[in-house]
Amino acid sequence: MNKAPPIVSIIIVDYKKKNPYLAECLDAIQKQSYRRFEIILICDYKIELNYPKLRQKYFGHYVGPAEKRDVGAKMAKGEILAFIDDDAFPSPDWLKNMMPHFRDSMIAGVGGPGVTPPGVSWQEAASGWASASPIGSGPYLYRFLLFQKRFVKDYPSMNLAVRKLDFEKVGGFDSNFWPGEDTKLCLDLTHRLGKKIIYDPQVLVYHHRRPILFPHLRQNGNFGLHRGFFARILPQTSLQLVYFGPSLLVLGIFYLLFLSWLNQPPLNYFHRIGWLLFKGYFLSLIANAIWIAGVSKNIFQSLLSIPIIFITHLWYGLRFLQGFLFTKKLAR
Repeated sequence: MNKAPPIVSIIIVDYKKKNPYLAECLDAIQKQSYRRFEIILICDYKIELNYPKLRQKYFGHYVGPAEKRDVGAKMAKGEILAFIDDDAFPSPDWLKNMMPHFRDSMIAGVGGPGVTPPGVSWQEAASGWASASPIGSGPYLYRFLLFQKRFVKDYPSMNLAVRKLDFEKVGGFDSNFWPGEDTKLCLDLTHRLGKKIIYDPQVLVYHHRRPILFPHLRQNGNFGLHRGFFARILPQTSLQLVYFGPSLLVLGIFYLLFLSWLNQPPLNYFHRIGWLLFKGYFLSLIANAIWIAGVSKNIFQSLLSIPIIFITHLWYGLRFLQGFLFTKKLAR
């Protein structure tokens, strides 16, 4: 007798009484080609919704994202937990394309890209290109655009499916971290259980961005703070040169502005090196803008990317240093 296909529990956490993107997410889930799913919506406040297969739990007060996702996992009836952000919506074959990977018992998780939706405002598009470009995200560009399949050690929960049994074995999300609870979960799955997480470009969702400038900087600054903290306490995930890049930019600019006037050996040597690196960085921003122009066919967005990415790197770098050097414990 053939076993029925697994049920997928789609878990969404929501923070607002009125979220303009939530209906877009739920509508897209209803159009999934894979029909064995349930939807679990965990909210701070009750939201009046009428969707098939939807269960909702609300607390009446603020609860952190990691705790919400853990509650959703406990409510789940499915063998697979599919986490998606409330400001994202899946492509029609999202579930269908992730399910074959779970036939391999060594696969604990499946992630896919979160692409900026078409037709968004120019402010949101600018925020998107700050991530979805080579200088914006470096080796993690595949998180924002479609790239080849690969095994990954860390993946964000905006589009991450996990086998429920494995999720329970590692104790779910660590509520002491946000953002970053997904990094800790992936570390537990790959190191404690010795299993794998795979990225598949066909496991596609569309993910709205924080518009420029201040919402965008606030989010990226939080990422920098937590990544810096992780670089100290979880070196397996975050003690990598790529994460220190923006902080080195900050320190280099500080030196050029405030110390280069000393012009004493060996500082004059660092002065020359610093200016060469700084010029190289700006040339890379220009090359990155040309790349964006070629991909987006939008000259305005390509030119805007130069100051936006520069400012983002400075703020991320400052917050990374704060997390790495000065943060003893993250606020929940």
